[in-house]
Amino acid sequence: MSSSFLSLAFLTSTAFHPNRFQHSKILFMSIPARPSQELAAYITAVIAQIPPGKVATYGQIAKLAGLPKHARLVGYVLKHLAPGHVLPWHRVLNAQGKISLSKINTYGENIQALKLIQEGVVVLNNKVSLKQYQWQP
Repeated sequence: MSSSFLSLAFLTSTAFHPNRFQHSKILFMSIPARPSQELAAYITAVIAQIPPGKVATYGQIAKLAGLPKHARLVGYVLKHLAPGHVLPWHRVLNAQGKISLSKINTYGENIQALKLIQEGVVVLNNKVSLKQYQWQP
């Protein structure tokens, strides 16, 4: 396993499933400035479950990972993904359904918007209708 995050095979296996924490009373009193591998694993496991053609918000992912009110931690984890990862990072949007990332390709096009459009998601002015496309696990 890499030193930065757990493997996707482990995160999507039956050995680890973030929804088991969804209704628990686990409280994380303080989140370290650098999230632990365990917290990152909770977050990436949720992101790995977002199906093509659907999106989720940073806050929604944090809540499903058992980390309510830690949407920024989701952004931090996404920002520090290891090169060559296979997570569908492009399916994560802000609370208004807007694309927060500004990754552009050599043609000046927003990569996240292009990936969402390829999955059939309508993107207008870097915004997606959460009413229509938000993932409801």
